[in-house]
Amino acid sequence: MAMKSRSATSFVMFDVVYEDGSRSSNRKVLASALAGLDGDEPARGIVEAQDREIAAASGRPRSDVKSIFRSPPKVTNEDEGKKRGSKR
Repeated sequence: MAMKSRSATSFVMFDVVYEDGSRSSNRKVLASALAGLDGDEPARGIVEAQDREIAAASGRPRSDVKSIFRSPPKVTNEDEGKKRGSKR
């Protein structure tokens, strides 16, 4: 049986704002869970389930999710070099 490599799994990163004003950045959601017609809406349920698991393990409940949106893409050093090189 072939095993999936780590590179075959892709994630989409989300930032979450809670009702109490706190924020959680770069929450991972499997990209395959977002492949349907619902767009990013399934990410809310997945993040809420992650929060329940974290609350059960830590003993501290998390506030309700107010909003969720995709994290901005990170710029790597390689990307910066390409931008600088293209201006010349």
